Amino acid sequence: MKIVNQVVLQALGSNTQIKLHLGSGKSHLEGYFSVDLVELPGVDIVANLNEPLDQIPDNSVDAIHTRHTLEHIDNFMGLMAELHRICRPGAEIKIIVPHFSNPFFYSDPTHVRYFGLYTMHYFMDEVEQPGRKVPAFYTPTRFSLVSTRIDFYRTSLFDRLLVPFLRVAVNFNFATQAIYERRWAWLWTAWQIHYVLRPVK
Repeated sequence: MKIVNQVVLQALGSNTQIKLHLGSGKSHLEGYFSVDLVELPGVDIVANLNEPLDQIPDNSVDAIHTRHTLEHIDNFMGLMAELHRICRPGAEIKIIVPHFSNPFFYSDPTHVRYFGLYTMHYFMDEVEQPGRKVPAFYTPTRFSLVSTRIDFYRTSLFDRLLVPFLRVAVNFNFATQAIYERRWAWLWTAWQIHYVLRPVK
């Protein structure tokens, strides 16, 4: 990785908490330092997210935002461990990725993994997991899951009329989300899924 913005180095050198926007591309979030594989204009840190973020100290990050990036990551378990390491206790991590039922997911040859309701449960102790239990022994990395939300496309008039009601019904609670994934996801496909996590330290 390479830190190209000296302000990042100054903040880290003074023990100031920073916020990171992973996979920023050409978009930028106010108050966040941009991280991308390509050194585009406005990118503050050039990094391959499949590799360690070795220039970012432990517990130095206050918040992370990433949108439609993690589906491109081969070393997903390694990246989650790195996010856990660099985030301070209580830091907020917002992740937005395509839902596994997204029909356009399969067209992108750079997509390498799917995401669903239970994906982040593999980073939680079983007693903390709502719904069905999944193995917690793949990694010692632990997060608490603050929230999960499933979103739907609104690309037609029919979508725009129905989706507001569908979104509320599906996201009413975890049980309704689980029923949607198990019974209805292939009848009315989703667009993306939002997770909000906090590292458990």
